Formats: sequence, structure tokens, C-alpha cells
Amino acid sequence: MRIDLNADIGEGRAGEGERDAALMPHITSANVACGFHAGGPAVMRATVELAREHGVAVGAHPGFPDLESVGRRELPVTPRDVEDFVVYQVGALAAIAAAQGVRLQHVKPHGALFNMAVRDAALADAVARAAAVIDRTLILFGLPGSELIAAGWRAGLRTASEGFADRAYRRDGTLVPRSEAGAVIHDPETVAQRAVAMVRDHTVGAIDGARVTLAIETICVHGDTPGAADLARRVRATLVEAGVDVKALRAA
Repeated sequence: MRIDLNADIGEGRAGEGERDAALMPHITSANVACGFHAGGPAVMRATVELAREHGVAVGAHPGFPDLESVGRRELPVTPRDVEDFVVYQVGALAAIAAAQGVRLQHVKPHGALFNMAVRDAALADAVARAAAVIDRTLILFGLPGSELIAAGWRAGLRTASEGFADRAYRRDGTLVPRSEAGAVIHDPETVAQRAVAMVRDHTVGAIDGARVTLAIETICVHGDTPGAADLARRVRATLVEAGVDVKALRAA
């Protein structure tokens, strides 16, 4: 059994990377904010540098141009809008990474953009086209069975189905919106055991008690969750104890 452990990072301001520094030793892939919903050029550079030092794969985490809601508010956008600003963000991070001798591994849309592209084929295709324009070897992340995964296949990209150990699920396999009670799971032991069940049993418990079947290649622990570093450490240790090989997607 093998799994990639990813986290959304680079969402602070320049000089405020303590949370990312604490989290980085425990993950295998980093989803780096590209400046639209959070971060910026200096933060992107510092985050890539930190990932390189720890041997962590780097991916782009493009979001809506909405600093006010940190990219979590759904916006009335067209597929052309999405394609343009995903190309802009992924291209910027790819260039910053290349300057440090790092090649991007993946693309994972952020927040509301992720949620909309999961269910809207036209928006998902826009994200996939944008990723393919920058680098056809990029891996596109998405929920299992979602429009994002299907769009990646249509664009000729490798895809990775993603699970969320610290987020609640509905019985249809989608995530419970953050605006609803119980959407984020904070107990480290619960999160760690959910991660193991996802990898070993290919299931996760839904918020209503149902069991959701899912096959995943990467698990996310959110970097902005309080105690994220300890949570990631606990998740990784528990996975290893269960016999799971925790490695980045492109690692040998």
C-alpha cells in the first residue's frame, strides 16, 4: 500500500512561514498558493525553497482572485476566465520553481474553484487545459469520480484522486461545506484512523453514518487547520504503523 500526503501551504505573508516550516517535514507533496487567494511572489519562492530542502514535491494551488474570502466564495466565472487565471497562476509558480531547480509535480485547484470544478465539466476542462498548456506531465488532483478527474483524462493528463482526512463527507462522496457544522474534523486520532481506512479499506464514514467507497492516491491535511503540523505528523506515523508507504506521487 502506498499514499501521497499533501497539504495546502504558502498561504501566509512574507516572513510568516513558521506554520509551513513545522508542517513540511511530515508531508510528501505541497500545494503552494499562487497569489490569487493567498500568498504572493516572495511567499511562493520561500515555500518552494522550503519544500526543496525537505525533499517535498511541489504543486500549484490556483484559486479564485478573491483575497477577501481566501478563495472560498463561489464566483460567477466562465470557463475562459478559469483557464486564463489558472494558466497565469500555474505558470508563475512553475517559473519561480524552475529558478530554484524544481519542476512542478501537480495542480490542485483551491477552495471554491475546486468545489465548482468537481461538479462542472466545463470548468473542470478549463482547469485541465490550463495545466496541460504549462506542462503535460503535471498531475491533476480531484475528488474520486469527479468532473476534475474526467477532465484530466480528456486532456491527456495523469490524475490523482484525493481524500480529505480532516474533512467530513456526504454520502455521495462530496465534501460537507465549511459553512456547515462538523465540516472540519479536529481530533488527531479520528483524522489518523480515517486516513488509514481510506488507504487500506477504500472507505470513509459520511457525516450521516453511511460508508462511502473511494479509491485514492493522495490524502490532504489542510495547512490552515489549527495544529496542522501535529495532525500531519500523527497521520503519517499512523499510516506507516499500518504498513503504508508514504511517498510523493512521482517518487520511485
